[in-house]
Amino acid sequence: MKTLKLAFILTLSLIIFSCGDEKKQEKEKVKIGTKKQTSNTGNAKEIEVKITGNDQMQFNVKIVRAKEGQKVTLVLEHTGTMAANIMGHNVVILKQGTDISSFGSEASAAKDTDYIPNGGKDVIAHTKMIGGGQTTSITFDAPAKGEYDFICSFPGHYGIMQGKFIVE
Repeated sequence: MKTLKLAFILTLSLIIFSCGDEKKQEKEKVKIGTKKQTSNTGNAKEIEVKITGNDQMQFNVKIVRAKEGQKVTLVLEHTGTMAANIMGHNVVILKQGTDISSFGSEASAAKDTDYIPNGGKDVIAHTKMIGGGQTTSITFDAPAKGEYDFICSFPGHYGIMQGKFIVE
């Protein structure tokens, strides 16, 4: 009987604590997504967008906004500690209509070209692959108005590390 009571209390405690964690994680996701989800797209001819990636395969930004033709400097900071050959990250902005899964599969076989397959024919812009503690940037002109996908092309990362680049 005491064992049954102990098991019940332990199970109830686990349920209570796990529910609290889910709510906390949900709030953090919303906070991250809204804090830096848009860029300053006013009338500026140039903008800088900072994206961080970590050892948990997460970008801190899910939506980036720019104006058509605007000069965009995209800064990628890898806030983790793992080396590029283990947990490398980059940001690849794909042309409209590019299938993310197909691109990601092809990218995994393109180690010699920094995981950018087919000479970059499906890519608008991309940063170089970096490891923990490193930062890189690239400057490019925002393409035509529309919605574009961005991903990390390191093998297996594209399923989680992706977002939208919206050009207004």
